[in-house]
Amino acid sequence: MAWGNSTPVPTQSALSKVAPLLIFVALVGVIAAVLLQVAKTASDIADNAGKKLEKKNVLITKDGVKVGVKEIKNENYVDKTQSVLVKAWNLSTWPAYKSRFWNQQAQQSEPRKS
Repeated sequence: MAWGNSTPVPTQSALSKVAPLLIFVALVGVIAAVLLQVAKTASDIADNAGKKLEKKNVLITKDGVKVGVKEIKNENYVDKTQSVLVKAWNLSTWPAYKSRFWNQQAQQSEPRKS
């Protein structure tokens, strides 16, 4: 029988030929859907974070980060700065310090110690 009639090899059906392709396409589709959902979620998170930062006067652009400053008039700025300096000056004490530039009348009225 080696040279004679042999049993025919069963041929593959069309479904068995296409099944691996269908499985591959389905798998690629599932992976693409998952990646699409991840990208959409990341985009939504970035948009929400950008909106929250804009409320706090921080703007993120392609050039970098721009921090906005709240509008304050120069007169108000100077008044606040001056009041802080005056308070600091008034609250500071140097008991042993005697200036040669101010309170000269008080120093002249005190007798010099020799």
